[in-house]
Amino acid sequence: MAEARKIKNEADALACLAAARASGAGTAQWARAHGVDGRSLNAWRVNMERRGDGPEGFVEVVPGAVTGGRYVLEVEGGRLEFDDGCSADTLRRVLDVLRSC
Repeated sequence: MAEARKIKNEADALACLAAARASGAGTAQWARAHGVDGRSLNAWRVNMERRGDGPEGFVEVVPGAVTGGRYVLEVEGGRLEFDDGCSADTLRRVLDVLRSC
Protein backbone atom coordinates (compact mmCIF):
# COMPACT_ATOMS: atom_id res chain seq x y z
CA MET A 1 0.00 0.00 0.00
CA ALA A 2 1.30 3.46 -0.87
CA GLU A 3 2.35 5.81 1.89
CA ALA A 4 -0.29 8.39 2.83
CA ARG A 5 0.47 11.86 1.54
CA LYS A 6 1.17 14.75 3.90
CA ILE A 7 -0.92 17.92 3.76
CA LYS A 8 0.93 20.42 1.54
CA ASN A 9 -0.36 23.74 2.82
CA GLU A 10 -3.27 25.51 4.49
CA ALA A 11 -5.41 25.49 1.36
CA ASP A 12 -4.90 21.73 1.03
CA ALA A 13 -5.82 21.27 4.70
CA LEU A 14 -8.97 23.37 4.38
CA ALA A 15 -10.05 21.48 1.26
CA CYS A 16 -9.48 18.09 2.91
CA LEU A 17 -11.26 19.11 6.13
CA ALA A 18 -14.23 20.41 4.16
CA ALA A 19 -14.37 17.21 2.11
CA ALA A 20 -14.20 15.08 5.26
CA ARG A 21 -16.99 17.10 6.85
CA ALA A 22 -19.16 16.88 3.72
CA SER A 23 -18.66 13.12 3.52
CA GLY A 24 -20.15 12.59 6.96
CA ALA A 25 -17.24 10.32 7.87
CA GLY A 26 -14.83 11.15 10.63
CA THR A 27 -11.67 12.99 9.64
CA ALA A 28 -9.45 9.97 10.32
CA GLN A 29 -11.71 7.64 8.36
CA TRP A 30 -11.91 10.09 5.44
CA ALA A 31 -8.13 10.55 5.44
CA ARG A 32 -7.49 6.79 5.29
CA ALA A 33 -9.99 6.37 2.46
CA HIS A 34 -8.35 9.16 0.43
CA GLY A 35 -4.67 8.36 1.01
CA VAL A 36 -4.09 11.36 3.27
CA ASP A 37 -1.92 11.20 6.40
CA GLY A 38 -4.46 11.67 9.21
CA ARG A 39 -1.83 12.95 11.64
CA SER A 40 -0.75 15.63 9.19
CA LEU A 41 -4.35 16.68 8.57
CA ASN A 42 -5.13 16.74 12.29
CA ALA A 43 -2.02 18.82 13.03
CA TRP A 44 -3.15 21.42 10.49
CA ARG A 45 -6.66 21.42 12.03
CA VAL A 46 -5.31 21.90 15.55
CA ASN A 47 -2.93 24.69 14.51
CA MET A 48 -5.65 26.55 12.59
CA GLU A 49 -8.05 26.25 15.53
CA ARG A 50 -5.39 27.60 17.91
CA ARG A 51 -4.94 30.61 15.61
CA GLY A 52 -8.69 31.01 15.51
CA ASP A 53 -8.96 30.62 11.75
CA GLY A 54 -10.04 27.04 11.31
CA PRO A 55 -12.48 26.06 8.62
CA GLU A 56 -15.70 28.00 9.04
CA GLY A 57 -18.47 25.87 10.44
CA PHE A 58 -16.13 22.94 11.00
CA VAL A 59 -17.03 20.74 13.93
CA GLU A 60 -15.03 17.63 14.56
CA VAL A 61 -16.28 14.85 16.78
CA VAL A 62 -13.31 13.37 18.59
CA PRO A 63 -13.56 10.39 20.92
CA GLY A 64 -13.03 11.70 24.43
CA ALA A 65 -14.13 9.30 27.09
CA VAL A 66 -16.13 6.29 26.01
CA THR A 67 -16.74 3.88 28.82
CA GLY A 68 -19.65 1.48 29.01
CA GLY A 69 -21.83 3.13 26.41
CA ARG A 70 -21.24 6.69 27.67
CA TYR A 71 -20.07 9.25 25.11
CA VAL A 72 -18.52 12.69 25.51
CA LEU A 73 -18.45 15.34 22.78
CA GLU A 74 -16.29 18.39 23.39
CA VAL A 75 -16.38 21.32 20.97
CA GLU A 76 -14.83 24.74 21.64
CA GLY A 77 -15.08 24.43 25.41
CA GLY A 78 -18.60 23.00 25.34
CA ARG A 79 -19.21 19.50 26.58
CA LEU A 80 -22.09 17.16 25.74
CA GLU A 81 -22.46 13.78 27.39
CA PHE A 82 -24.93 11.10 26.38
CA ASP A 83 -25.29 7.35 26.64
CA ASP A 84 -26.80 4.49 24.70
CA GLY A 85 -30.23 5.44 26.10
CA CYS A 86 -30.25 8.65 24.06
CA SER A 87 -32.87 8.43 21.33
CA ALA A 88 -31.86 8.78 17.70
CA ASP A 89 -34.27 11.73 17.36
CA THR A 90 -32.65 13.57 20.25
CA LEU A 91 -29.16 12.97 18.89
CA ARG A 92 -30.28 14.11 15.43
CA ARG A 93 -31.65 17.38 16.89
CA VAL A 94 -28.39 17.98 18.78
CA LEU A 95 -26.35 17.39 15.61
CA ASP A 96 -28.59 19.78 13.68
CA VAL A 97 -27.90 22.46 16.27
CA LEU A 98 -24.14 21.82 16.07
CA ARG A 99 -24.22 22.03 12.27
CA SER A 100 -25.85 25.46 12.48
CA CYS A 101 -23.04 26.86 14.63
